[in-house]
Amino acid sequence: MTIERGETTAGKEAKAVKQHKFLGSLRDALMAAGRDDTAPAGAARANPAAPPPAAVAAPAATAAEKAPPPPAPEIPSAEEAARLARTPPEPKMPDRVAGPNEADPPPTTRVIRPDPAAKPRKVEPEAPARTVLVRGKQKIEHGVFERDPVVGFLIVVGGPGLGSYRPIFEGNNTVGRSADNRIPLDFGDETISNEAQAYVRYDSSDRSFLFVPNLAKTNVVSVNDKRPAGPVPLQPMDVITFGRTQVAFLPFCGSDFDWSEISEA
Repeated sequence: MTIERGETTAGKEAKAVKQHKFLGSLRDALMAAGRDDTAPAGAARANPAAPPPAAVAAPAATAAEKAPPPPAPEIPSAEEAARLARTPPEPKMPDRVAGPNEADPPPTTRVIRPDPAAKPRKVEPEAPARTVLVRGKQKIEHGVFERDPVVGFLIVVGGPGLGSYRPIFEGNNTVGRSADNRIPLDFGDETISNEAQAYVRYDSSDRSFLFVPNLAKTNVVSVNDKRPAGPVPLQPMDVITFGRTQVAFLPFCGSDFDWSEISEA
């Protein structure tokens, strides 16, 4: 009986020791789990007297709880939203206005290139000026002669100066190569006398023209292939030869018109 009791007591003690070890291991595991949840293991071992992080963060949380919540945004009513939609936005003012002494920025140059695909614009020609029909005889205003009036022309039809002309004036006209003559034939024909090789006269009293050769000159002149020895009446389109130059006579005054008609009027 004693042996059985002793075995029973020893067994009980062994069971008690095993239970104690199991409880101790479970307690240590729970404590380790609690330290892992609150703070890192290294920080807990380095300063075991430090308060848990929850205790330190508590004042900040309390201050945040004491701060008033931000005001909720005001939601406009339907009438206010419609009024804002109808109101145009205000123009945005420039951030900075240039002063009176500051120069304006230079304008930007824009290069406009023609479109090659565009058709050229057709330019309409301007309408010609219309001819104004004036009926009846127009009144001519006359003044005072500033120089001798022209009564006819000598037109160069052969030799140097072909196509040129010289006017014939009222009265006696000297014909020669020099510019001092009243009718200068200075076109380079050296066979013409320098001074007064002949004379062309217009008489307004009978409205007639005369050709008078200067017989003192050795240079020969002719009218229509005839060598005159005295005054010869001139007719329209008579050809006078001076050396190698031929001139045609063309009258302006005559039986149909004379400047005296205007001066008398």
